[in-house]
Amino acid sequence: MIDILMITHNRPEYVRLALPHLLESCPPQARVWLWHNGTDEETLRAVLAHRDHPRLHRFHHSPVNTGLRTPTNWLWQEATGAYLGKVDDDCLPDPAWLRVLPAAHADNPRFGVIGCWRFPDSDVDPELVAKKLADYPGGHRLMRNHWIQGSGYLVKREVLDQLGPLRPDESFTGWCLRAARAGWVNGWYHPFLHEEHMDDPRSPHTIYRTDADLLARLPLSARNTGCRTVADWTDQMRHAALVVQRAPLDLRAYEGWRWRVRNIGRRIRLGIGARAPW
Repeated sequence: MIDILMITHNRPEYVRLALPHLLESCPPQARVWLWHNGTDEETLRAVLAHRDHPRLHRFHHSPVNTGLRTPTNWLWQEATGAYLGKVDDDCLPDPAWLRVLPAAHADNPRFGVIGCWRFPDSDVDPELVAKKLADYPGGHRLMRNHWIQGSGYLVKREVLDQLGPLRPDESFTGWCLRAARAGWVNGWYHPFLHEEHMDDPRSPHTIYRTDADLLARLPLSARNTGCRTVADWTDQMRHAALVVQRAPLDLRAYEGWRWRVRNIGRRIRLGIGARAPW
């Protein structure tokens, strides 16, 4: 069994695309757990339109926006599937992802968190990617990285059993790093399984066509990184892609003084005071 979480909030344009896309891409052994945050009526109507779908397993409505950690731990603590995952309500993963990723996990017992790639081809640097590619049994290949984004991923139940849920104030990135330190292999499946990220202004389905659009409904990552124009937000997306392709595989880089220096340098390059979302 595969248990997949989707968390919805206040962007009905995305939910009307992302939720049916996820439900229809689920094979018979997959089920969707849906957590809705907030009281936006249009978004809630878009969610409830699929309440009776055979792949929708559980639904929870929180009138208060609880963020990401509480719903994630809800899934992790209550689901019983051999594989667990999440798809953001602004993402459209490759329809084959729930066929390819479980097969890769089954063939490779040490795979931890593996997933889809959310950046367009124009953001890919083949030389950087080639340095991080590794081949594994079953004809599978990963672009290794010790953490990936919190959407379009699958993680083995055994990883959660070993590490436990997200700790208070722990990000999904931090949890992935804990998994890597415990010996689990993380990364993006390659050739990449693409996940369209509709919040990227380059997506054909984005709601951010103008600077006014962006300011009216500023994404959390844009707010945290100081982006206030579509051009800035697009540059941040390109920067995020570069960061993950350059990210070192030496776990010591994510500890102590090395980690502090990397974060300081990243903030200087971004020219802002906020921490980058990666």
